[in-house]
Amino acid sequence: MTLTVWLSLVAICCLGAISPGPSLVVVLRHSLGNGRSHGILTAISHGTGVAIWAVLTLWGLGLLVTETPLLYTALTYAGAGYLAWMGVKALRAKQNSALQVEGRSSSLADAARDGIMISLLNPKLAIFFIALFSQFVSADQGTTEQLIMVATVFSIDTLWYIIVALIISHPRVLRSLEKRATTINRATGLVLIGLALRVVTL
Repeated sequence: MTLTVWLSLVAICCLGAISPGPSLVVVLRHSLGNGRSHGILTAISHGTGVAIWAVLTLWGLGLLVTETPLLYTALTYAGAGYLAWMGVKALRAKQNSALQVEGRSSSLADAARDGIMISLLNPKLAIFFIALFSQFVSADQGTTEQLIMVATVFSIDTLWYIIVALIISHPRVLRSLEKRATTINRATGLVLIGLALRVVTL
């Protein structure tokens, strides 16, 4: 893989990572609700889920998802259900609970689970990687080049959401947001449920 080709892959992955969606909402929620370490772990686990989709696509399993309507639909509805569940949790959160960093309203395991599940339950990632990798994969491509592609995908996705977690959990930013905890809880819940409804109605 030449440097020019790799930089093209980097550019596309950056655009994909920064596109707002359910993943961003989940990272924001854990960063706000439980602090910087939770947000960073959510980012790492999300990147891991994205990397798993990348590997599966290279193995041809991503294509299987897109060509098997039942499997695609099942993953889509499972993902929507997970989004809705997190949305309901946000709406039911007690006043200020989502932003009480000292109280640790959820564990690191919860952060890791939400990060990876929001990736794995998103079959659109299979379509994204099929479209992406079709431009970069060749018949004579070796394992090393494929590992570089997966590492690139993982690194960019993880780095982006770590940056988000670091910014949003900065003490000055956090103090400002804590004053609006109830509003943020409700807005987050409504956004997650809205995203779930959007997923199942598309």
